[in-house]
Amino acid sequence: MRVICSALVIGAAICSKLASGFGVPNSALLALQKNVAPFFPRQGGVATSSRTGAESTISLTDDKRLSLALNSEAVASGGSSAKSSGLGIDIPLLIFFGLWYLGNYYYNITNKLALKAAGGATGFPLTISALQMGVGCLYGIFLWLAPDARKAPTVTLDDIVKMLPVAFCYAGAHCASVFSFSAGSVSFGQIVKAAEPAFAAVLSQFVYNKRVSKAKWLCLPIVIGGVILASVNELDFAWSALISACIANMFAAVRGNENKKLMETPGIKDRIGSVGNQFALTSILGFLMSIPFFLAVEGRRWPEFAQAFKTNKAVSANLIASGLWFYGYNEVSTMTLKKTGAVTQSVANTAKRVIVIVGVALVLGESLDPMKLVGCAIGIGGVFLYSIIDKLFPKSEE
Repeated sequence: MRVICSALVIGAAICSKLASGFGVPNSALLALQKNVAPFFPRQGGVATSSRTGAESTISLTDDKRLSLALNSEAVASGGSSAKSSGLGIDIPLLIFFGLWYLGNYYYNITNKLALKAAGGATGFPLTISALQMGVGCLYGIFLWLAPDARKAPTVTLDDIVKMLPVAFCYAGAHCASVFSFSAGSVSFGQIVKAAEPAFAAVLSQFVYNKRVSKAKWLCLPIVIGGVILASVNELDFAWSALISACIANMFAAVRGNENKKLMETPGIKDRIGSVGNQFALTSILGFLMSIPFFLAVEGRRWPEFAQAFKTNKAVSANLIASGLWFYGYNEVSTMTLKKTGAVTQSVANTAKRVIVIVGVALVLGESLDPMKLVGCAIGIGGVFLYSIIDKLFPKSEE
């Protein structure tokens, strides 16, 4: 834990040196304070890093808070002050995105290996998805019990009730995704799930009353068209994989919006204590909700799965590893959601799929048909356009 925190502190110092060159706004560096502070143990001392035109001071105080103060001065050039770039780069947020992408990449590999070892499409996708959440729950509880790790939340029964919609959508999205990956290739499932911004946009516009611009609506046919094109020659195509991936998209979009609402509920954030606690509670509730479902569908085959888990290390090792990777990358993605919005997270979630699609296909030997890659490129390109279209064509204020 301390190694990770030290790396983030070093990253903050680097950010301060890059700030003037890249036009990073002060708020981007100050945002690191909120995400790093809870992890630092009680200790004293001051670390200072300075340079001409920019100075950053990092102090570790006895009340376990990290104070990051940045005082940036404009560098004179030709008698005029240099201004921050209009498209300021939030370095700490990019770090979270990077960790999110890396965790998701390894999760998809270990998840698919566990599904294959347990029988593939005719195996135990719902059992594995539920147990993956269970592994994450154990890790979250361990952090509460371990000394100097994470303070446990002090939530009320009413708080738990308010978290149920998020937990239900979390469990539903995960179970549907795992089922999709068991029925078809990981790359195909990821390409279908790339249409998630369409679900998020519809829900934001018509359910949560968060207006989506016309320019963004025009980008969605490009995303959906790319998904369709990538599916034309898919060797591992299965209707069950397509339908379950779409169901996962719906659950994920609802979860993103409900998660944002939950974090903005007055008082509940103080009682939960941190984003990590919020996700741990969501994981525990989602796991409990998934138990009756997987028992109803695959419960009668539990002895068969238990035997495979005991005797086949490919099942047990990959299931445990995938559960830890799944919990880790989702907790980081929850942190990014705190700093962004549901639709923005859906767009970033789609952008990472290009890494997963190509990387996992190469590792697992899945097909990379040229038409599939073209469709993937169009879909990802449409998502990128979706993410920047409002900056390219800003609305005129009257």
